[in-house]
Amino acid sequence: MKAKKNILVAPLNWGIGHATRCIPIINQLKENDFNVIIASSGRSLQLLVEEFPKNDFIKTSDYEIKYNNLFPLWISILMQTPKLFFKIKNEKKELEKIINDFNIDAVISDSRFGFYSEKTTSIFITHQLEIQSRFFKSFIQKINYFFINKFNECWVLDYENNGLAGQLSHPKKIVKHVKYIGPQSRLLKKNLQKKFDIIAIVSGPEPQRSIFEKILIKELKKSEKKSIVVQGKPEIKNKTKIKNLTIVSHLKSNEINEVILQSELVICRSGYSTIMDLHKLNKNAILVPTPGQTEQEYLANYLSKNNIFKYQKQKTFSLDLAIKQSNNFEHSIEKSDKLNWEKLFKIFEK
Repeated sequence: MKAKKNILVAPLNWGIGHATRCIPIINQLKENDFNVIIASSGRSLQLLVEEFPKNDFIKTSDYEIKYNNLFPLWISILMQTPKLFFKIKNEKKELEKIINDFNIDAVISDSRFGFYSEKTTSIFITHQLEIQSRFFKSFIQKINYFFINKFNECWVLDYENNGLAGQLSHPKKIVKHVKYIGPQSRLLKKNLQKKFDIIAIVSGPEPQRSIFEKILIKELKKSEKKSIVVQGKPEIKNKTKIKNLTIVSHLKSNEINEVILQSELVICRSGYSTIMDLHKLNKNAILVPTPGQTEQEYLANYLSKNNIFKYQKQKTFSLDLAIKQSNNFEHSIEKSDKLNWEKLFKIFEK
């Protein structure tokens, strides 16, 4: 009997979006008879442990990006660029040890620049071929492609034509080894009865995650609408009810799948993983980008201009306006044909 190939799946721990979008890929790998080993850290690791309790896991180091309330997010990240390069170099060494210790045949890295190796087939997953930045855009773009070109293939989570991510996934200059694999979501479309008027999903890095949560809870407490807030904290298990408002720390994929479908309106970040989930379910949504996160700001603006979703800024967020905006909604991007996973995974047979 032929031994199963060991595939390492390593999502970046930046919010939980990189982890959630790896779930359908992990499921397809398992269905195609690969042995999956998952490597991550923090909330991303916790989420994937809940999703795949019988799986093998490796706790890895983190980028440890810190945010300073005195500066915009992009400036905070720019100031930590030397540390980022150091972390990328270290995670490359970390990966080489994992490959030797666990007999890894191939690596799938979701946005972790150091998780490639000359010893194995290395795949980079992203939706962001073009980096949005207010300054040094050309320099940052060169760095992005420098690392992506270290991998054997780059799988882009968008349609090849009429994409969800605009120029992020369809820049003028593109790397040669790109494969568009379509938006990937862990969620499934089904018919369920309405239970909530509003679901608010909180996500992203601190401190903005907590700031957004406080704004939402304050607004929803005053409303007569039946609402639920999902805090995006898989490391704890809490549930609180205040009149018409329910607050839960975290929901598993099948649970959040149902609650989104049971809700009339979704309020959430404009992270791309969330957008892929909403697109899959064809849901009405108000996007509130993380302040200073240029990618989310671009996506919210792009999707709003194309009348796919609506958006508001966090500092001026209004629940009343969100409800009014939700009455004028057209989710107009058509879904493309299903991906041939077996064909995509042929690269692992080399």
